Amino acid sequence: MSKPIREGLFTSGGDPRLLGSHCGHCGGRHFPRIDTCPNCGTPSPQDCELPPRGRLWAWTTVTAAPPGYEGPVPYGFGVVELDDGPRVITRLTEADAAALSAGQPMHLVLTAVSGPGDDEVVSWAFAPGDGAS
Repeated sequence: MSKPIREGLFTSGGDPRLLGSHCGHCGGRHFPRIDTCPNCGTPSPQDCELPPRGRLWAWTTVTAAPPGYEGPVPYGFGVVELDDGPRVITRLTEADAAALSAGQPMHLVLTAVSGPGDDEVVSWAFAPGDGAS
C-alpha cells in the first residue's frame, strides 16, 4: 500500500488539493503550510486547501538524477501559479520542455514515486490541461 511522501502536504481522493496556509491579515497564500506569514509577519495563518488548477509559469527538463533519486529520468520540473493562490515549485508529468508553454493550463495529480528501499510513496505533480472531464 502506498503512503504519502509526507503527511500534511495534500489531500487524496478524486479531487486532490495541496494543503497550504492563508494569512487573514494580508491575504497571502503559501505552500506548504507555514507558522508565520513571510509577507507581513502575522503568526498562525489559517490552514487551507489550495486550488487544484493553475497556469505554467516556468519549466525545465531534469536529465540527470539528483543524489538519492531512484525514479525515472528525464522528468519535468517547474513552477505553477495556482488559480487564486501562490506559485508552487513542482514536478510536472510532461518531461518534454518543448511540449509546454507559458500560461498553459495545469492541474494537480497524485503520482507514485520510488521511496526508500522497495517502498512506493505518493506525491503530487501537475499535468497539462485543466483536469476537467
